[in-house]
Amino acid sequence: MPNFCAAPNCTRKSTQSDLAFFRFPRDPERCRIWVENCRRADLEAKTADQLNKHYRLCAKHFDPAMVCKTSPYRTVLKDTAIPTIFDLTSHLKNPHTRHRKRIKELTEDDIRRMKERRLAAEQRSSKKEEESPNTNNAEPQLSAEEKEYRDYLRSSFEILLLLGKQGIPLTVDKVSETEFKPNNFQALLDYSMNAGDAALRKRFSTMAVNTEYLSSTQLNQLLDVCENTVREEMLMEVRESRFFSLVTGELVEFSQEKYLPLFLRYVNQQNLIREELLDFLPFGDGDECGLVEQLEAQLTERWGLSMEDCRGQAHKACGTSTIKMKAVAVLLMEKYKFALHVPCSHMALNIHLANNLPFPNVQVVMETLRRITKFFETPSTQAELEKAISTHHQKNEDKATALKEACGCRWAEQHNVFDVLLDVLPPLLLCMDNVRDNDDGLFTSATVASAYSIAEILADFEFIVTVVILKNVLTFTRAFGRNLQGETLEVFSAANSLTAVLHSLNEVNDNIDVYHEFWYEEAISLASLMEIPVSIPRLFLRKQRSIDAGEVQAELYFKEYVTIPVIRGIMQEVEDMFSDTHLKALKCLSLVPAVMGHMKFNTTEENYADIYRNDLPNPDTLPAELHCWRIKWKHRGKEVRLPTTIHETLQLPDVKFFPNVNSFLKVLSTLPVLKLESGSDDTATKRLQAYLDNTPVKNWHKSLAMLHVNSHVKHDLDVMVDKYCRLYPEDEGEGEEPAEEEPVEEDAAAAN
Repeated sequence: MPNFCAAPNCTRKSTQSDLAFFRFPRDPERCRIWVENCRRADLEAKTADQLNKHYRLCAKHFDPAMVCKTSPYRTVLKDTAIPTIFDLTSHLKNPHTRHRKRIKELTEDDIRRMKERRLAAEQRSSKKEEESPNTNNAEPQLSAEEKEYRDYLRSSFEILLLLGKQGIPLTVDKVSETEFKPNNFQALLDYSMNAGDAALRKRFSTMAVNTEYLSSTQLNQLLDVCENTVREEMLMEVRESRFFSLVTGELVEFSQEKYLPLFLRYVNQQNLIREELLDFLPFGDGDECGLVEQLEAQLTERWGLSMEDCRGQAHKACGTSTIKMKAVAVLLMEKYKFALHVPCSHMALNIHLANNLPFPNVQVVMETLRRITKFFETPSTQAELEKAISTHHQKNEDKATALKEACGCRWAEQHNVFDVLLDVLPPLLLCMDNVRDNDDGLFTSATVASAYSIAEILADFEFIVTVVILKNVLTFTRAFGRNLQGETLEVFSAANSLTAVLHSLNEVNDNIDVYHEFWYEEAISLASLMEIPVSIPRLFLRKQRSIDAGEVQAELYFKEYVTIPVIRGIMQEVEDMFSDTHLKALKCLSLVPAVMGHMKFNTTEENYADIYRNDLPNPDTLPAELHCWRIKWKHRGKEVRLPTTIHETLQLPDVKFFPNVNSFLKVLSTLPVLKLESGSDDTATKRLQAYLDNTPVKNWHKSLAMLHVNSHVKHDLDVMVDKYCRLYPEDEGEGEEPAEEEPVEEDAAAAN
């Protein structure tokens, strides 16, 4: 989104100029002087915060001595800068021209007050200059030693960014304990010195060859500054956009400690929907309340955001962390009612629902699926599975071909995962048996051991029954979940079809005896095909014997402990996940023109708009604006195509003339249930997964992972050097920990 200059008779905007644009200051007194000098009466009623957020002045209105270019990427104002250069007369040459920025006529009292304030401001400025004579220099004079030190830091940060971007680990494998082998960072330092980097050569050339150039503490300090500077660039965008959603990923382990990947979704100033990795949060053994407090502290105290502006949350958890993250979501919604708990667009709804069921047998199925996915990552094991499929279906080549295609890349992440798993179970068990035999010696001992443990699970009757029940119950939510990850019209249709989904699940629950009978027969038939005996879990039988209970029939056991819990658990999960507020938000997708057209422009967004009423700039004019918005698209020209997504709609040049609609769409875009714009395959989630897949586990590094995932974020080496020199003065002890910095709002916008 371009910045427009607020000065009278100035038509500059950032997209057509290389000038820097500066925000109005937050300080009320200084802001009032800026407004008086602008001579715009319409700005006098606005608060300093409103002016700071929505109005800018270009550099042409400041004395050049007041503007400092601290780096090629960053231009700032001096603390005492006041705009004094304005064109207040050119509009008089054309009196018939309409002016959006009307110039205020000054009375004698106004002139007198302005002179008094200007004189007082000059006196304060001169006093400040006397107290700190060096503060107004654009570039303070540095000694030769200081300049060399800064050059060394600059080269070090450049190498660390290269390591992060290329996914190069810090550590290397040593041939022996006695042999010194430098880490990759030091190796690149040596390479840069040999290539002619004078600053590095002067600092390290006198050191012994078999010693570490930097201690682990110094290296961690460099990495922290590098990571925090990149993060601050993204946080500036989030603060500009105001509204955001919180997304967490699956746990990652660094240095034998578990961390929770923390993403934020927001709409940036170019109206692009972004979802970026901001940090890894320590995930200890504490309770859910402690994790909520940790999340709040991270977002509010360290990052300067407001949880009141959080509009959604999604947690891509699995395994034992699922229950904890569900409790975290509930606690956050109790404190912030608009932080809606929604499914994550990166995960199929059926997998998300199954992960959230707290039943041990279901969790065994989900964990086995993850193990199967990992097992078939190598070409040799995948080839063995295809061979087993061909053997099992040798009389039906079409079936074998279809099943091989279904078991292609990442099949365990699809909406129909349980249908495919059920079809592939017999050849899957055959494959595991063949790997266990390892007649040709193709597989390692670790692969054989993994095949043995997976086969033991697959050959358990309770596992088969659980998969059959999950497949049949989740059939009712499969189309609904697929639509949620589809185009905008499909998501809108899904919101309107939830009642039918719940009705189907309720009908199954009301007739559970009939449905269970059919499903149990399906499980017995499959077990018979795989030569697996029907049995009740040994642990349950032992407990029954201990209380001297009578004999339990297998069918009744699986009905009581599998079928009924799964169907009721899925119903509860769907109702919790799609609350009335969530559905109202999704139904507001009718603001997208293509959805309007599908509804014959007979939409009623006003009925659902109250949920975000306080987020709109002019809520009182919303009904009239929505009417104009519908009329605009209803009576468009035949050659005008209706935008089909929120992203396309936000990119329209005239959407800014509908401020409420524009704000509404931006808030909706932050909901994690909606997929990112079409063609955006390079997401932060996929970049993180690529880093984890391509880097050996022992070489995973939290800071390097952050730099790798965010290698696209612009970075300024000079800013990193300044921050490092401020936090870690060279003459202080290495291990001394500095006070944590408070988040600071930048007073000036960088030149676009």
